[in-house]
Amino acid sequence: MAPFLLPFGNDKIRPVPPTPVTISLDGVPATGVVGQSLAGVILASGTLGFRTTSAAGKPRGVFCGIGVCFDCLVEVNGQRDVRACQRRASAGDVVVSQHDELPPVNELVENGEPHHD
Repeated sequence: MAPFLLPFGNDKIRPVPPTPVTISLDGVPATGVVGQSLAGVILASGTLGFRTTSAAGKPRGVFCGIGVCFDCLVEVNGQRDVRACQRRASAGDVVVSQHDELPPVNELVENGEPHHD
């Protein structure tokens, strides 16, 4: 299903023209409307994956959409680990895809955590 906005003339709840908002996702502008979450603006721009898994580098985006999971984590204006589905887009937000490497195995062993091959 492609994301789209209901034409404001057909919206019985808010029948006024939307106010546009533009953010940057990895240096590329993405436009949405005031009130949308960052995830909504990003998805509407055609981007589905904006985080990668630590172990395999697989793309992740919105999974639950309500802030329960951590699949939509991004960096916003220098702040890491922001759930894109929970944060409203603000004009000028700088959003960066997030990827965290797993620590080296020897670091895990030194910290007393279990080591699995």
